[in-house]
Amino acid sequence: MKPWLVIVVLVFSACSSQEQDFYQGYAEGDFVRVAAPFAGRLVELSTRRGDYVKAGDPLYVLEQENEAADRREAEERLERAEAQLANQTKAKRAPELAMIQAEIRQAEANVTLSELLLRRREVLLEANVVSKEERDEARATYERDHARLAELQAQLANAKLPVARPDEIKAADAEVAAAKAALAQAEWRLAQKSVSAPQAGLVNDTLFVEGEWVAAGAPVVSILPAENIHVRFFIPEPALGAIHVGDQVSVQCDGCTAPISATVSFIAAEAEFTPPVIYSRESRYKLVYLVRAQPSPQDAVLLHPGQPVEVTITQK
Repeated sequence: MKPWLVIVVLVFSACSSQEQDFYQGYAEGDFVRVAAPFAGRLVELSTRRGDYVKAGDPLYVLEQENEAADRREAEERLERAEAQLANQTKAKRAPELAMIQAEIRQAEANVTLSELLLRRREVLLEANVVSKEERDEARATYERDHARLAELQAQLANAKLPVARPDEIKAADAEVAAAKAALAQAEWRLAQKSVSAPQAGLVNDTLFVEGEWVAAGAPVVSILPAENIHVRFFIPEPALGAIHVGDQVSVQCDGCTAPISATVSFIAAEAEFTPPVIYSRESRYKLVYLVRAQPSPQDAVLLHPGQPVEVTITQK
């Protein structure tokens, strides 16, 4: 048997006519049960029952040695991947470049010398002082020295390029991206072990104590935000047409210094039958409809879940 039906029947059984000034109901709260997606031993509980927390306030911490180690490993893998990428995108070291440049200067000197020798042999050949073969030998030496200079210049240009080929650099860059993603995942897993309040509210209950093992997804703290407190009340079927979503109602409770205004936010589409076992034959009401009204967050904190209230329709 639903508990709210008992409340409805008790009120209706005291009525001798269909008309009444108020409808009986109670305050209700939708609790936010804060849990972590991973298991672990509860090492720190930062809040207690009855505390008011703001969004982002720390609630509790689970053991996180394994997650911290995973993050350190991910950081080291990222450093290694970045170092490999940097090595493949760099040119040769400065000493290696300096050695090639020295060889180029020597080759340039050889080309200058062989060019002078070739010109002299050509002059002497015209004067019939040297043979044609000697002139050809000087020309071959010049061409050889010139080719050597071109070779060294090409080596210098190549040495200034990245060591690896474009495909290898692309693969190394992908390794860096994968390492960054792994680090982000490790940091997220570590952050999940330190749980903060998702929204402001009253700490209704703490379900574990420090030192206990908490299963993955098990709530540790239960929070009741003010905006999650509402009023449920019940109207008989003949009065259903008198109330609509958006209507204003006045809520009174024991201990409330003044009526609390609330707005009807929901009306059940289906009726509930009053249970025959406790149904009063003197009551004319057999069908009741659930109605939900939402007070402002400032007024909602004055109500406590389960507290009986009397609701009067004030605006239609």
